[in-house]
Amino acid sequence: MDRRFPSQTFIVLMKTAKGIHEKIRDEMQKNKLSVTEFSVLEVLYQKGTLTIQQICQNVLISSGSMTYVINKLENRGLLTRSGCPNDRRAIHVSLTDDGLSLMDAIMPNYLEMVDDFLEF
Repeated sequence: MDRRFPSQTFIVLMKTAKGIHEKIRDEMQKNKLSVTEFSVLEVLYQKGTLTIQQICQNVLISSGSMTYVINKLENRGLLTRSGCPNDRRAIHVSLTDDGLSLMDAIMPNYLEMVDDFLEF
């Protein structure tokens, strides 16, 4: 029986991805955020107001999980939901002033950490 094992390059890539995720998680825990919560805030910070579906496409989680995350962030006062004037079925999500202030504080350290990851 011939058994194939992942290449060494693949194993190194997976270990690197896990290490990066752990460092981001540790950094976000300082701000009482999960990686997914930060990802939602980050996409809104970069792109502005989006529908829940657009956030799902950028963060790559299901809409059911997204609703849970958005509820938590809304309860913390970091984002707000409003109806879409052009489509009554859609909900717009935006950062609040508190959410924007939090992201203004987080992003410099986060971007520095990303630069460190990519330094060769």
